[in-house]
Amino acid sequence: MDRFSAMRVFVRVAELSSFSAVAQQMGVARSAVTRQVAALEQHLGVKLMARSTRRLTLTSAGAAYLEKCRVILNLVESAETGIAEQRQSARGHIRISLPLSYGLKRMLPLLLDFARQYPEISLDMDYTDRRVNLIEEGVDLAIRITGQLGPTEVARRLGTIHLHTLASPDYLARFGKPRYPAELAQHECLAYNSPGVAAGWIYRVEGKWKSFTVPSRISAGNGEALSEAAAQGLGITVQPDFIAEPYLASGRVTKLLEDYAMPELGLYAILPGNRQVPHRVRVLIDFMAKHLPPSANDTGS
Repeated sequence: MDRFSAMRVFVRVAELSSFSAVAQQMGVARSAVTRQVAALEQHLGVKLMARSTRRLTLTSAGAAYLEKCRVILNLVESAETGIAEQRQSARGHIRISLPLSYGLKRMLPLLLDFARQYPEISLDMDYTDRRVNLIEEGVDLAIRITGQLGPTEVARRLGTIHLHTLASPDYLARFGKPRYPAELAQHECLAYNSPGVAAGWIYRVEGKWKSFTVPSRISAGNGEALSEAAAQGLGITVQPDFIAEPYLASGRVTKLLEDYAMPELGLYAILPGNRQVPHRVRVLIDFMAKHLPPSANDTGS
């Protein structure tokens, strides 16, 4: 039995509470995963997991062993990373999750350049606006745009995203231009319906942040869809600069309420919090920080 491989399998099963999920990630049969854990239990002479038809739980010995395995595997990963850095050769596989619009507009060209520069690194790019669980889904790195990180998230800030309130000249000609955020209540608004996105639109009014509830007959979980609806005169929307720029440049929409600031969003590289960051992943993060377009990069930390 390869004890390090068995430890890695055990840790993954413990984190996902599922033999089947680990088998799917590894591309092997479920029986191969169960055999690895069973062999480890036989070697140690203790039961690590209590199995039932409905759930999988760690025994007290399993919970203690899990923490020691994590320490050992992190040390092994750190040692291997040190050797890789000495060779100045980044290699291996990176699974990265990217927001759909920003990922395609800003990150894809950069990632293709990275792939050319580092031919020994393979990339698995998942473009989705869904908030992924890095540990459960085996993701090495996620790029996320958010106004607030979770308390346990491990992240490096890569830049700042600015928000703009937008409407088409046609819409404003028909319904008038709101002068204050409170007037949005009398307008057709086009809002995100994605989980984790605040329902109200937040503006700085008289030195304080205030949330304004807006009516929304049309909503979507994608900024491109909402921007196109705004460009066609269907209402007012709030969009990040990387989506708004081409619509503003073409004159299809114009900015509103420019005297009232909106909160900035951070652009972050999110990392799994349960293991050492591999050298190849740190190389990619450094590459992104260096080559991101200036409009999405600042000195924030």
